[in-house]
Amino acid sequence: MGSNRVVSIGYGGPPPLGIEQRLYRIENGLLEFRSLANMFQPDPEQLAHPGSISDRMQHYATPGVSIAVIHDWRIESARAYGVLNASTGVPVTTDTLFEAASTSKLITAVMALRCVQDGGIDLDGDVNRFLRSWKVPNSELTREHKVTLRRLLTHQAGLPATNYAYDETMGLPTLLDVLRGVSPALNRPAVPELVPGSRWLYSNVAYDLVQLLLEDVTGIAFQDLAQQEVFSPLGMDRSSFAYPLDPAVSLHEAIPHDAQGTPREPSMHPSAFAHAGLTTTPTDLARFTLEIMRSHRGESEALLSREMTEQLLGRQCDIDPDVFGLPLSEGLGVILKGDGTELSFAHPGSNLPGLNCWLIGTPARGAGAVIMTNAARGELLAMEIYASILQEYREG
Repeated sequence: MGSNRVVSIGYGGPPPLGIEQRLYRIENGLLEFRSLANMFQPDPEQLAHPGSISDRMQHYATPGVSIAVIHDWRIESARAYGVLNASTGVPVTTDTLFEAASTSKLITAVMALRCVQDGGIDLDGDVNRFLRSWKVPNSELTREHKVTLRRLLTHQAGLPATNYAYDETMGLPTLLDVLRGVSPALNRPAVPELVPGSRWLYSNVAYDLVQLLLEDVTGIAFQDLAQQEVFSPLGMDRSSFAYPLDPAVSLHEAIPHDAQGTPREPSMHPSAFAHAGLTTTPTDLARFTLEIMRSHRGESEALLSREMTEQLLGRQCDIDPDVFGLPLSEGLGVILKGDGTELSFAHPGSNLPGLNCWLIGTPARGAGAVIMTNAARGELLAMEIYASILQEYREG
């Protein structure tokens, strides 16, 4: 499925001996996806019939994949497969830009916590105290329980799970159009439909309210704030919330493909960026993941203090096991599995019409992976790749 490329990435010099053998086993050890729980505990039948990444890319009609693997507190390897557009055949490289989709929320959460850390926002105060451009309308639902930053980041603010359609004949919606739910935006507004704090309900628009909150408090456009507060400090020079990309940069952009593998036009929202607007590479997101893990064990404060990172990765609420098929919790903008030395954090992302991302880190081991694909069924492929990575490093 096109070319691939192995790259040694900083954080400790050249890759260890045997990395090619590891990659070969990962590439040829994909386990058929059945469920998230099964991904972590495959059965003997799966282990006896592994597949190759090339075959599974064809199975899932996924033209392109890019991967970064974190092991022993370093980005051990980065590799790319296939093509960024099935119509052109241009190969994916480790520099190819993918949409991070909802994995963007973890970046947004860290930006918000940096603002909390600096004293600009109260994590548990009514966000209307800090909003300037627009206020969350008060109602009986918010009379006693307010919309707070903590509740926004944990999907407990009572805001709706809504799509992001808009009427192109009426022009492009602004962020305020989206939050108000007015034309040309066709989404439901950022107005509580449940009592804040009463339940977990995944909400994209909650994160776009965080976008406005950060812009109002700092006076800096969200895209510029991300560059200043996250990307520049970590050297994430292939990451941006600015879209559409500059013409020269867009030549390196992975194009979405539908479930049949047919190329489609990207459909990033023109103004609401915080929930799913990041373009990046697995290597850049692996740098971010490493920083979070280092901060968690008190070795870096490039983004957050250890205490703030402990809040980021601290259990805020449990997620109904029926949602993902296994017990998981919500941190401050991140999904958590296990605790203590078994703690891992993750955030998936899936943007229509077909771009996907998985970020996973395990702080106690300094391990993790970022997997990005450019097709509607690529999310399943990403989980198969991660299962193979897990199996390799369990045995290696």
